[in-house]
Amino acid sequence: MKKILITVMIAAAAVVVAVSQGSDDVVRPAKISAEDMTGTIFERDDMLRTEQDNGNVTLDVTTLLSSDKKFASGMYKSEKVRFEINEPYGVDEFMYFIEGGVTLTSADGTVQKINAGDAVTIPKEWTGIWDTDGYTKIWVIYSADGSGL
Repeated sequence: MKKILITVMIAAAAVVVAVSQGSDDVVRPAKISAEDMTGTIFERDDMLRTEQDNGNVTLDVTTLLSSDKKFASGMYKSEKVRFEINEPYGVDEFMYFIEGGVTLTSADGTVQKINAGDAVTIPKEWTGIWDTDGYTKIWVIYSADGSGL
């Protein structure tokens, strides 16, 4: 009996070790801390730096990509840029601006100024002009077909 108990305890310990070593497969909530929001998130190894044709440099960190690849969130930083969106935006995006802001001019001429501390949701069908002197934002994107993520 003692031998069986020891064998069971060793087996249970082996399972605990195996589970803890395989913890990379554990699903966890995605957190953006207050410290991350000061800009330290852009020091992460998985930060994507992009220099666009117009010279604009962007920094992007994806904190979550859903298993079906239709929903994502993260933080993004951009320098000064202005561009026209003539084709529909393509994804539904919620943005909360931490620094800076953006002026959104819709196709009908309606102007909205979004500043630090403001949030905006842009529907995938939106067209217009995006104009900014630079900003840092938290973003959340949904795309029913998973494109654009």
